[in-house]
Amino acid sequence: MTLDLFNGWGIAFTPYVGWPLLAVLGGLGLIICLVAFWRRLRGAGWRAGLLVLMLLLLANPGLIKQERQPIHDVAVAVVDTSPSQQVGKRRARSERALASLQRQAEAAGNLDLRVIRAPAGGDAVLADKTQLFGPLMEAFADVPPARRAGAVIISDGQIHDVPAPGDLPRIGPVHLLLTGDHDEVDRRLTVVRAPSFALVGKPVEFTIRVDDQARGDQGSARVVVRQDGQVVGTLEVQPGVDQTLTYTLGHAGSTAFEIEADALPGELTEANNRAAIVVNGVRDRLRVLLVSGEPHPGERTWRSLLKSDPAVDLVHFTILRPPEKNDGTPIRELSLIAFPILELFEVKLDEFDLVIFDRYRRRGVLPGVYLENIARYVRNGGALLVSSGPSFAGPFSLYGTELGAVLPAGPTGRMLEGPFKPEVTEVGARHPVTETLQPPGADRANPAWGHWFRQVEAEVHSGSVVMQGEDGKPLVVLDHVGEGRVAQVLSDQLWLWARGYDGGGPQAELLRRLAHWLMKEPELEEEALRATVEGRRVSVERQSMKPAAGPVEVTSPSGQKTTLQLEPGPDGLTHGALMADEAGLWQFVDNRDGTERRAVAVVGSVNPPERADLRTTSELMAPVLSATGGGALWLADTPEPELRRPSPHQSKAGRSWIGLTANGDYVVTGSSRRPALPLAPALIAALLLFAAAWRRESR
Repeated sequence: MTLDLFNGWGIAFTPYVGWPLLAVLGGLGLIICLVAFWRRLRGAGWRAGLLVLMLLLLANPGLIKQERQPIHDVAVAVVDTSPSQQVGKRRARSERALASLQRQAEAAGNLDLRVIRAPAGGDAVLADKTQLFGPLMEAFADVPPARRAGAVIISDGQIHDVPAPGDLPRIGPVHLLLTGDHDEVDRRLTVVRAPSFALVGKPVEFTIRVDDQARGDQGSARVVVRQDGQVVGTLEVQPGVDQTLTYTLGHAGSTAFEIEADALPGELTEANNRAAIVVNGVRDRLRVLLVSGEPHPGERTWRSLLKSDPAVDLVHFTILRPPEKNDGTPIRELSLIAFPILELFEVKLDEFDLVIFDRYRRRGVLPGVYLENIARYVRNGGALLVSSGPSFAGPFSLYGTELGAVLPAGPTGRMLEGPFKPEVTEVGARHPVTETLQPPGADRANPAWGHWFRQVEAEVHSGSVVMQGEDGKPLVVLDHVGEGRVAQVLSDQLWLWARGYDGGGPQAELLRRLAHWLMKEPELEEEALRATVEGRRVSVERQSMKPAAGPVEVTSPSGQKTTLQLEPGPDGLTHGALMADEAGLWQFVDNRDGTERRAVAVVGSVNPPERADLRTTSELMAPVLSATGGGALWLADTPEPELRRPSPHQSKAGRSWIGLTANGDYVVTGSSRRPALPLAPALIAALLLFAAAWRRESR
């Protein structure tokens, strides 16, 4: 057993007998002495001194001198690198304060300062929350409690993993160096509720709220809403009050809503004034009107394709008996119904998403006024698909009706007959309907699909020829007409692919893409700008019928504008990518041909807690600071706080300084021992005490 005294000196006991026996002897001696004192016997004091001396002799005390080597204390400095630390001067203040702490810790000579940056690396950009205490505890994991000098957190105080004081292990004082400014103001736009999916053509609602984190009444806030890059609403909202917005999806697929609130004067950042909502539009039921001019082998192919999709409501009429046919057959023997012309082509025409004419020819069934209704339907945003047979080249061609005004190709009067393989044109190789119709690397001039044997010769006066047939004649033509779209297939032998003749072909895929292009699906737009996010990587691609490399304008969440160069890729698109250094809403604008096209990408979460409140505060850390004896200093007032090394029982913080505990821990590198009670002098002293006690009793 060793008793420490001071400065490496101590007393070590190595008894000649066991400690239990020594304890028994000491107890018996104590009882004898107590009885002697109680009875007031002469010499009791000398006997007690003799007893103590004998017990000390049996305990064999020795003076120990230890050679001690001091051990450095360990402190941890945690630097907040979350997105909120990029605001204003916070980052610069953090680095200046950290450099000062490192210099002072090195000058102290007995302190190791470990620096942790959290979140680390690229995780800082995607951080939804500021979590600093987890990395802090990991940094102290290999440090014994006796060597922990404390921690310094350099942050704006918006920390989301602050533990309860009782859950914090012994690490010494925890100090907070605040990087922001006093009395900061900020405006925040929050998406309270938003659907991920909605029905096309139906109202979609989402709820937003604008919060003004500022002193005094700031009045109303102006909010601008964009849908797929176009401004669809401007409104004034009351801060702190939920506001419900209602808009309608115009197409299936992804629709991006951008919402932006005007900035407050002198606010911290506009990064949290913007939000994006991506809603996937789905069609409840796709209503298709299919009019077949006469029975033919491809009619069943059309019907089978459209009926195989449960999301399609198909209304199909085949004209079996034109008005001019009158052979006297009794009505009761005919399995025909009257063609509901008025209901379909006037009353309910606008309810159809797609109208298909399959080998239709003028036979007096549809009067010109109804065909004019279809032309108006297309110009107002409707979709028309015309599949032409031999009748299109004859005198009863549909092109000769009021509908011909919206068709992009007119017949020359000739039918081209003979085997040919449909080919994707140079324009079609860039058009999203046909650009990937063939496998990558396939020979466009000699496709792998089967032959057709008939097509209508036509002259194209508008639109884009995406597929060609015999002798390079146009076969599939696509065109924009007013607000609507028209597709022409100048052959009635698409069904050969469906039947697998000569190896078949991608009939179902071609028709699906034609229908989706006619429905204005975003992924099949000829001119489009798209942005996708994978982690921190944002990929941008530009779809265009006019291939050209060039830049797009990029706006970061903090409002900084740069450009991103797009380069041609092997798929006919132009591509570019960037690594996001900020979380939030990134905006991309293309003005290459004078028409603005926009794309948005959300890096990280739409409404992360990290951006819920960007103001600097010490309130969240106050319980931990109080429990550990630490303090909070504003770097705006004290850019380089003084670092002191108080003892464990001294104060740990002041107005302009912070303290990291000097624990004074050490390791023993050697020791020496000498007797604390030499035997000869001790025996002489014992004899003298015995003689004194005997003499006192003899009187």
